[in-house]
Amino acid sequence: MKKILLIVLAVIVTAGLVGFFVYKQQSGYTKVMMAKIQRQDLSSVVSGTGQIRPKTFVNLGSNVMGRITHLYVKEGDHVKQGQVVATVENIQQEAAVSGQQATIAAARTDINSYVAAEKTAEANVEHAQADLEQKKLDWQRAQQLYKDGILAKQDYDAKKAAYDTDVATLAQASAQVNQAKANTASARAHLRTAEATLRANQNALALTQAVAPFDGLVTNLPVRQGESVVPGIQNAEGSTFMTIADMSVITAEVKVDETDIVNVRLGQPADVTVDAIPGKVFKGHVTLVGDQALLRSTGLATSQSTTGTEEAKDFKVVITLDPNQMLDELRPGLSTTAKITTAHKNDVLSLPIQALTMYAPPAKGGDNKVEAATSDSSKPATPIQGVFIVDKDSRGRMRAKFVPVTTGITGATNIEVLSGLKAGDQVVTGPYKILRTLKDGALLKQDKSQPANLMGGSS
Repeated sequence: MKKILLIVLAVIVTAGLVGFFVYKQQSGYTKVMMAKIQRQDLSSVVSGTGQIRPKTFVNLGSNVMGRITHLYVKEGDHVKQGQVVATVENIQQEAAVSGQQATIAAARTDINSYVAAEKTAEANVEHAQADLEQKKLDWQRAQQLYKDGILAKQDYDAKKAAYDTDVATLAQASAQVNQAKANTASARAHLRTAEATLRANQNALALTQAVAPFDGLVTNLPVRQGESVVPGIQNAEGSTFMTIADMSVITAEVKVDETDIVNVRLGQPADVTVDAIPGKVFKGHVTLVGDQALLRSTGLATSQSTTGTEEAKDFKVVITLDPNQMLDELRPGLSTTAKITTAHKNDVLSLPIQALTMYAPPAKGGDNKVEAATSDSSKPATPIQGVFIVDKDSRGRMRAKFVPVTTGITGATNIEVLSGLKAGDQVVTGPYKILRTLKDGALLKQDKSQPANLMGGSS
């Protein structure tokens, strides 16, 4: 029995000693998460939210006041350019066109009558000229005979009177020709006036028909057949028949935060997702970057705002979806999110963003393990961007070593390393609370209870 008690006591003492040595060994160590620096493809992405919009659309409005007599389409229908999609009552306009067409027909009949009168007058002139020629010859012979004493005075006077009468007849016939031509010209002028009036009446009649300006899709139909419409301001109630959108070119109009807009450029690729179509990504490219800041609270441009308060701002970015993909499911107004790739590099050295920190190293001659005061205690040390790499001392223990780094493009979780590190270096990635207070030269111990990080796990 005594022997058993001695054995138990020996075990307890041994366990206590082991625990003591383990505790002493681990005291002074900082538990941290670690990761190895690797090479990988890296993309810098800017996100924005907005809605699907067709590149071209029109709110088809009413140009006349009246009751809608026909609606030939419904919402969701495809229409062709020139297709009549709606009509407004047009009795008055049709009557005006018909009346003017009758006026034109009468004017053309009058012209034909005046042209006939003109030809008759011209024929009378020709007849009068022939008679005058004959009377002139008779008068010339009569003069010679009267001079020779052969013709009696009475006959001489008769020949002269006949000649004078035909001269007057020719003058009268010529005047009638001029009058007939003037009547014809006046009738033709009246015809042109009537034709101009007809075109105006026909235009007024055409305005009672709403015609599709291009091939497209009816995306909004706020009126019903039998309702009355009025010409007025676009989008005002009672003045718009429908909205027609050209869905051959579809865009995503999104708002990008002012801090990200400086990196967005025309032509950059983008992945567009639509809330109503989960799991599908549409490809596109940036085709417009707005130059006016929009207030996030109101959506108004800053130039239109009358308030002087500072608030968050966005910029409009338009992404045109590539046509070589199925876009039939998309509808104007669908909520969308766009991820714009502002930069991309292949096979670059990168590290987790959470490993990057700002650290003020101790001045030369100071204690390497603690932050020392600078030679001028009134000037605090300037923090430097860098990371803590995992180094080993002469006894093989892991220690934190601060290394300044310069960085390039930023991805979703990683950032490009331009200088200061090499592939395979092991860096401290967290936790953040420890990382922000970690000192150069601190003893480290890997925290294996934390999940593997985004660089492929710890080692």
